[in-house]
Amino acid sequence: MKINIIQISLWSIFAFASATYAQKNQLKSEHQVVLSSEVNWTPLNPARGDNSPKAGTLWGDREGTQATGFLVQFKKGFASPPHIHNVTYRGIVIKGLVHNDDPDAANMWMPTGSFWTQPAGESHITSAKADENMAYIEINQGPYLVKPTSKAFDNGERPVNVDASNMVWLGAKETKLIKTHKNAKTPKIAFLWEDSQNKGLLISIPKGFKGSIKAKKTFRSVVIQGALDYQDQTTKNLLPGSYFSSKGVYEHFIQSPNTTTLLYVRTPENIKITSH
Repeated sequence: MKINIIQISLWSIFAFASATYAQKNQLKSEHQVVLSSEVNWTPLNPARGDNSPKAGTLWGDREGTQATGFLVQFKKGFASPPHIHNVTYRGIVIKGLVHNDDPDAANMWMPTGSFWTQPAGESHITSAKADENMAYIEINQGPYLVKPTSKAFDNGERPVNVDASNMVWLGAKETKLIKTHKNAKTPKIAFLWEDSQNKGLLISIPKGFKGSIKAKKTFRSVVIQGALDYQDQTTKNLLPGSYFSSKGVYEHFIQSPNTTTLLYVRTPENIKITSH
C-alpha cells in the first residue's frame, strides 16, 4: 500500500509540474490536441457518394495547396477501381487491414502500424477487409484529388510498402534522441522517411512509460495504436486517430500506463524523448 501511495503522489507531482510547464509554454509557443472523437468526417471522394471512404482532416486542408494530414475510414470489403492521384501521399494503417498496390498485384494486407507511399500519377487500387479499417494519410502539398488512369504519368518515384513486422526499431544508443533514467521504460524509434524539410518517425512508447517529448519548430503527432494520457491543463486520453502538435519550443508530457502506444511523428528537427 505504501508503494502505491508513493507512486500516486509522484504522478500527482509530475502532473502538476507538467500542467505548470504547459501553461508557461503557451506564452511562447502554440500547441493543439484533437481527440479522435472530435474529428469531423466527410466523403473522401464525393463523386462516389455512399461508396466513398470517409475522411477527417487533422491538420491543413486537403482541398487547399498546403501540406495536410487526415484520417480515412474504409468500410469492410471496400475496393477502389484503378485510379491515380495528382500528388504523392504517405499512409499508415491505424485499424484493420489495408491493401494498396498496382491493380495486377497480389493482395498484401497491411496491419496496424504498416507504412506505405503512393507516388503521384501511378495507377493503383486500395482495398480493406477488416470490420473496422482506418489509416492516416499525409501529403506535402494539395489539393488531394482522385483522377482516372487515363491521366496516369510517371513522376520518377516508386511505391513503398512496409509491413509492421518489418519495421527496424532503434533504441537510445542508436538514435541519441532518447534519454531514460536507470531501470526506466525505454521507447524505440523507426525512421520512415526524410526530405529536405521534414522527417517521419514511428515511436513505440512502452507500457508504463511516463515522460515527455521536447520538440522545436513545427511538430505533429498522431496516435496509431494503443492509448496515451496527455497532460495539458487537464489529462486527456488520446486513442488511435488522436492528434497533438506544437509550433516553437514545446515539451509534451505523456504517459502510456496500460499498453504499448505507437505514435507517428512529423517534424523538421530532432526531438528529445525523456523519461521522468
